[in-house]
Amino acid sequence: MTAIKTGFRRLFAGALALAAVARPAPGEGGAGGDPRSLAPLLEEQIAADEAAIASQAAVNELSDETRDLLLQYRQYLSETRNLRDYTRQLQVQVASQRDEIDFLQQQLVEVESTARAVMPLMQKMLDTLERFVRLDLPFQLEEREKRIAALRDAMVRADVTISEKYRRILEAYQIETDYGRTLEAYAGELGEGADARAVRFLRLGRVALLYQTPDGAETGYWDAEQKQWVRDASYRSAVRHGFAVADKASAPDLLALPIPAPREGRS
Repeated sequence: MTAIKTGFRRLFAGALALAAVARPAPGEGGAGGDPRSLAPLLEEQIAADEAAIASQAAVNELSDETRDLLLQYRQYLSETRNLRDYTRQLQVQVASQRDEIDFLQQQLVEVESTARAVMPLMQKMLDTLERFVRLDLPFQLEEREKRIAALRDAMVRADVTISEKYRRILEAYQIETDYGRTLEAYAGELGEGADARAVRFLRLGRVALLYQTPDGAETGYWDAEQKQWVRDASYRSAVRHGFAVADKASAPDLLALPIPAPREGRS
């Protein structure tokens, strides 16, 4: 802007100089006027031009500002649409989460109701399992009693979920079920005090439990009817063969073992 004004002033000075050069000599024709009489006109024109330039600059500045405002408005408009879409998505998510909360609360009510019914059932299952082990053949007693004790400990622990308690009880039942269809030989101790001796037991499912000392001098079986161990050397070879089958050192074969006769069930 300042440079334009300076240029006009220089133009005005040049115009005065040209007017002085072109002025007619005295006695010559022409108006013979003073070129300085043109100065007001030129000043007025310059002022008008400067005002026009200033107005144009103001218009340009307003135009730039308007363009910036328009761009900013469009940006805000786009952000507003994005926020509106995001808000709608959040509203849908919040509604879904509220439904989930309601569902979980209902599940908690049902779980509490189920727990009141399941806990006594699991306790009864555990009592039944313990009574079964006590009346069963006395094999692996220490291991089986420890398993039941661990289950009773888990039943009173708050950090063990109901589902986990139930799973462990079912697992114990499965282990007891598997005992009924397997042949097993394991080392142990028979008798107490001075009569205690190292033996090897042979279990045939749940129908027979026998033992034999390592030197083979003593052989016997568990009499389920009398609830006691009975020595019987007649089963020495059969028990030895049973050990070989259990150890997979011999092919499965028929074993002549003492099997108690079935008893009539109580009505």
